[in-house]
Amino acid sequence: MATFQEFINQNEDQNGIRFSWNVWPNTRIETAKLVVPIGCVFTPLKERPGLPPLDYDPVLCSRPTCRAVLNPFCQVDYRAKSWLCNFCFARNAFPQNYAGISEANQPAELIPQFSTAEYRLKRSSIAPMVFLFIVDLCQLEDDLQALKESLQMSLSLIPPNALVGLITFGRMVQLHELGCDGYSKSFVFRGTKDITSKQLQDQLGLGGGAAGQQAASVQQQQPSATQYNRFIQPLQTCDMNLTDMMSDLQPDPWPVPQDKRPFRSAGVALSLAVSLMEVTYPNAGARIMLFLGGPCTSGPGMVINEEKKDTIRSHIDLEKGGAKFLKKACKHYEALAKRASTNGHAVDVYACALDQTGLYEMRYLSDMTGGHLIMGDSFKSSMFKQSFQKVFSKDEQGDYLMAFNASIEVKCSQQLRLCGGCGPCVSMNRKGPQVSDNEIGIGGTTAWKVCSLDTATSLCFFLEVSNQQSDGIPQGQLGCLQFITFFQHSTGQKRVRVTTVARQWADPSTNQAHISASFDQEAAAVLLSRMAIMKAQNDDGPDVLRWVDRMLIRLCQKLGDYHKDDPTSFQLADNISLYPQFMFHFRRSHFMQVFNNSPDETVYYRNKLFREDVSQSLVMIQPILYSYSFDGPPVPALLDSNSIKPDKILLLDTFFHILIYHGETIDAWKKQGFQDNPGYESFKQLLQAPVDDAQEILQTRFPMPRYIITEFGGSQARFLTSLVNPSQTHNNMYGGWGQDGTAPVLTDDVSLQVFMEHLKKLAVSSST
Repeated sequence: MATFQEFINQNEDQNGIRFSWNVWPNTRIETAKLVVPIGCVFTPLKERPGLPPLDYDPVLCSRPTCRAVLNPFCQVDYRAKSWLCNFCFARNAFPQNYAGISEANQPAELIPQFSTAEYRLKRSSIAPMVFLFIVDLCQLEDDLQALKESLQMSLSLIPPNALVGLITFGRMVQLHELGCDGYSKSFVFRGTKDITSKQLQDQLGLGGGAAGQQAASVQQQQPSATQYNRFIQPLQTCDMNLTDMMSDLQPDPWPVPQDKRPFRSAGVALSLAVSLMEVTYPNAGARIMLFLGGPCTSGPGMVINEEKKDTIRSHIDLEKGGAKFLKKACKHYEALAKRASTNGHAVDVYACALDQTGLYEMRYLSDMTGGHLIMGDSFKSSMFKQSFQKVFSKDEQGDYLMAFNASIEVKCSQQLRLCGGCGPCVSMNRKGPQVSDNEIGIGGTTAWKVCSLDTATSLCFFLEVSNQQSDGIPQGQLGCLQFITFFQHSTGQKRVRVTTVARQWADPSTNQAHISASFDQEAAAVLLSRMAIMKAQNDDGPDVLRWVDRMLIRLCQKLGDYHKDDPTSFQLADNISLYPQFMFHFRRSHFMQVFNNSPDETVYYRNKLFREDVSQSLVMIQPILYSYSFDGPPVPALLDSNSIKPDKILLLDTFFHILIYHGETIDAWKKQGFQDNPGYESFKQLLQAPVDDAQEILQTRFPMPRYIITEFGGSQARFLTSLVNPSQTHNNMYGGWGQDGTAPVLTDDVSLQVFMEHLKKLAVSSST
């Protein structure tokens, strides 16, 4: 029999899902005692090379209140050609095209390996992708030139049948007409006044959304130019015009005094883009791509005025209510995000500047539409250029790794209730008996809309058991969940991917050990981290940390093995032993500790944790450290100050940073140039090994992390010393250095060892 860890890994590979608990208590009261809620981290479009799409529509349950999809957990009567729904237990007849099925001739969706099945919907039309670029002109000329080159490069990566549009902004906002040959024409809007869909429709004569209706029925063959409006055209018909327009873009001509910021009307430009898409292509897959070079200083959505003497808000301003423009700006961007998500349009924000750009106020655009959020120092940096290029990555079949206008519906067994979901999604307000009154995250619904999905986008869903009596579940019955994901594929096809999973029920009075052994500490750490961040958006930081601590203490009391009031007897099983360590690093991370981070940085970090899968999220929570030495091949090292040694090279992966650290001795040898001398090839190879490994990570990671090479005593070594467990600090090391040459970390934070000692005392105490 496979171990639980093997079962968890196999399920993640096959279905892209990991549960906090893989055996479920059979009553509501016992579920509440688990401390960590039953939940899962689900990657709807996880890459499955061995999963070919099925060229027919899925078979649905006939009961109107159910409509679950046929799956391997259904009971099938091959003689009567009928099947029993495993959610509502209604008996359904197979359609005529299933007349030839038998035990030896099963359709794919009944084979256990196809618990995740993808269908191409036959009756759906093909709709092209839409890309609307919004370019900030309030930039230095060399920054704008670098951005223009990246945009022109992206045109070569976009499919020819895709629809494109261009909006530029500075003090004014320009909507560019693409159908003009030999000359450029744009409509100019004032940067201080919002633009509604109705105004845009009347002023530009775009009609009552007729073009949007055309979008749903446009075939992939070459359409006539009259089918499209003047501002959004197929790339194949306007490629030259658009390339020339981008080449001719110049910095905003309005003069800017030295003591002022430029008037940047980003809020109006976004409003114009959302209104344009709302009028022309409602409910069609689209990306609105904003390229921002600084904060919005004019009109709706402004986050700071034009006076340079006034600094942009900090976390202290947010806490004390000193952010003058915060409420109005948040209200503006949240309203735009709601409109965009209603129409299935994703909004990407690429913000590159040395100061803050207002991502804190704009966070709704990414959080609610699933758009990308990329933050960098400059559009000239390789970090931006390569991240932007990866947006247009393709799979082995040559299809883009992006999906549009998706919805995720969750079906669950009668004994389960949906508490909510969290991730880059919005509620579709689909009520039903399976909706729980206990909301976690975005609740009160059984379906969520995600305007943009890629192969890494992961959402969390939380469940509770509604069963009050332990005898209410028949012996051997499974608890089932089904995720039905409708989406527009990058080819324009409408597809649906169906993932069905099942877990066993258990009676805690007789099978508590079985339930405890099913705990997935990695998935649980990610779920609790997301819950903590949701709380941190509304509550004070110390209150959230206390909540994290209470949850950890209660879980250790539930799953630990100990004698009351005897901390030395406390033990944790292997499948939970790392969980306290995860929580220790999470408490110290920039997700919870906002000191020395701007609000924009905090939003950026939290945004990534809310959309990555379990393995990548764990890298953010507890970064990975590798050690390189002459003793042998690279080995994983403890994220501890004891790992920082003079004769070692360290490679740190925090997801956001890739850092190579040279110990004191290694750095001295390198500065003396030993690696260039004959006879020191092994030292040269040692220096090169972490660089090669770092390049591998940089090639695959999205967004591209910041790449840092530093050394002992270097200023950027702080990225390493701020993250390691401070087991040796200036407070507990006499003479400043250990006997083995390890360096102390200058901090007053408690170490993991002290943290665990206190945790043990509190867990075994009779009074807690």
